Amino acid sequence: MSGRSCLRRTGADAAYFILKLTLTISATLFSMLGLLIICIGIYAEVERQQNKTLEGFFVAPAVILILLGVSIFVVSFVGMVGALRDNRLLLQMFKWTLVAVFSLELIFIIVSFLCRNKVLLIFKANVREGIRHYYDDLDFKNILDRIQVKFSCCGGEEYKDWSVNNYHACDAPGPMACGVPYTCCVREQEGDVINTQCGYQKLHQERVEVGTTIHARGCVDAITLWFEDNIGPTVGILIAILLPQVLGILLSCLYLKKISRHMDEVDGFRMFKNPIPYEKLDLSGAGWCMCLPREEGYQQEDKEDNALNEVNALQDEQPINTEQEDLN
Repeated sequence: MSGRSCLRRTGADAAYFILKLTLTISATLFSMLGLLIICIGIYAEVERQQNKTLEGFFVAPAVILILLGVSIFVVSFVGMVGALRDNRLLLQMFKWTLVAVFSLELIFIIVSFLCRNKVLLIFKANVREGIRHYYDDLDFKNILDRIQVKFSCCGGEEYKDWSVNNYHACDAPGPMACGVPYTCCVREQEGDVINTQCGYQKLHQERVEVGTTIHARGCVDAITLWFEDNIGPTVGILIAILLPQVLGILLSCLYLKKISRHMDEVDGFRMFKNPIPYEKLDLSGAGWCMCLPREEGYQQEDKEDNALNEVNALQDEQPINTEQEDLN
């Protein structure tokens, strides 16, 4: 029998196998991506703990990476198993999780656009709080230093945000008092020698006075302007984040439609070889997700054998009962 006639006989078609293969491969790749992010996060967290000086918890990119990796891995793994086993429950979980995450991201983007000023104020307040612990949290220090150099900025809202740090406050003892870190300094070109004292005693000066030695604008505004001036990369970043989720939702919806009711079982390929109505399957051992594999596959319940076993069990019990009556 040809492959096409076999597919027609079993009720499957090429679209079913294409969707199954595409969804399985994409979910597997994202599962591997999640594992990679988890490994990077664990490595970064180990390094952070070895160099940790802050007792409290403020910013921990390593922890965020671990949580992100775990989320990606779990969701993708559910989709992969659901696609492999033709399991409606797991596919529905995969689909609605992606829908929820996608909806939350859209809400965040819309709220950020509509309430732009309030969102920027929140970011500025968080950066100011990070500056307070600048020398205690090495993760935040490295991130802020890189941003200040990359975007030619200083502080969250402006350079005077550094007054909240205990080492840079104007009433603090030491040479860093009333100054800013050297990463705020203006550089003529990349190869210039860094003057680590360029931020000395700058906090009590006005913006027009410090403009030639340090950057006066804040980093939140600088990053916002960069996104506004670079619409292409901004849209590309959003598409790269949202498109895989949209594809996952579409693939899972199409695949669920392709799975007929009699294929809502635990082993689609076995069912194609020997189609059995779902109601007649012996699903013992399939687990709560109805997806655990069995060596011999999921076969049809033999009601006659079950009835025969019950009759034999009753006959075995009768002699025991008669013996007890005789003893009594």
